[in-house]
Amino acid sequence: MTDRPILFSAPMIRALLDGRKVQTRRVLKPPKPFAEGDDISVQVATGTIVPKIVAGDRLWVKETWRIDDYDDRETIYVADVPADVIRETKGIIKSRPSIFMPRTRSRLTLIVTDVRVQRLQDISEEDAEAEGLWYCPEGDGAGFWFSGPEMTEKHVWGEGSVECYARLWDHINGKGAWDANPWVAAYTFEVHKCNIDAMEPQP
Repeated sequence: MTDRPILFSAPMIRALLDGRKVQTRRVLKPPKPFAEGDDISVQVATGTIVPKIVAGDRLWVKETWRIDDYDDRETIYVADVPADVIRETKGIIKSRPSIFMPRTRSRLTLIVTDVRVQRLQDISEEDAEAEGLWYCPEGDGAGFWFSGPEMTEKHVWGEGSVECYARLWDHINGKGAWDANPWVAAYTFEVHKCNIDAMEPQP
């Protein structure tokens, strides 16, 4: 078992807190001499390239944050701040990027229960939904959405969960990222709403 940090955006944090997100996919980055975009199928098949994260690992979540103006012991998480407040305070209140969140300020811990290596487009409808989508059953917006009804400016939608996830992947990684169909590590996890150091040690 290893403890590792993992970064998530504010919409993904809300999906974790809501209990909608129990999977994440990360592109497998091959070591040199391979370059980004190289075909690493043989190396994946033979186990030369494998995910660093394994089942049983604990991941402490890093997210965008800032320290309370009146009490530096308190952490304010951007994912909890309404979108209109963020817009009104833009340029006035500066948040700290997720990469700079220390372990002591983290409030979410993920216990990895399963790791699979697959092509991105091999994701199933069920697994796509587990990436944090929510379902609208009727009306003009019927289908799958990300990241939820609180979104106002940037909607990601699809009639099926895979279609929605494909659009979400391009939204995050850039146009054409889904079509590139990279090898990814698909991680399934349990979400614990506490700091990693407040948890009981895993056996």
